[in-house]
Amino acid sequence: MNSPRTTLYRDKHNAKLMGVCAGVADYTGVNVLWVRLATVALCLGLGWPIFAYFIAGFFLNKKPPHLYRDASEQKYWQSVRQSPKRTAREIRASFRDVDRRLAAVESHYVSSNPRLTAEIERLR
Repeated sequence: MNSPRTTLYRDKHNAKLMGVCAGVADYTGVNVLWVRLATVALCLGLGWPIFAYFIAGFFLNKKPPHLYRDASEQKYWQSVRQSPKRTAREIRASFRDVDRRLAAVESHYVSSNPRLTAEIERLR
């Protein structure tokens, strides 16, 4: 998955320091407040995560300004990053539902229009 939407970025738009916590929050879909609190707790408890934070801040790219069109697209890509298989199953289920509804509409329209039914049978 080499899409720019599946990459971890620094989010400078919502940043407090370097944008790493905001980027992790955007990537995972977790509220940025919880990511920041976890980062502070880890830094106070262990000490070494502060170095990881600054290393990530220097090596991560900035988030492109128009990465998502709207909030629903952002939520979709967060779900893809969290569980690609589940997202693929949900998309397949949506397509099956659309296909089922389309078949119902087609059968209703064709059954009430004998001329169209004859034309479809002639094309087969």
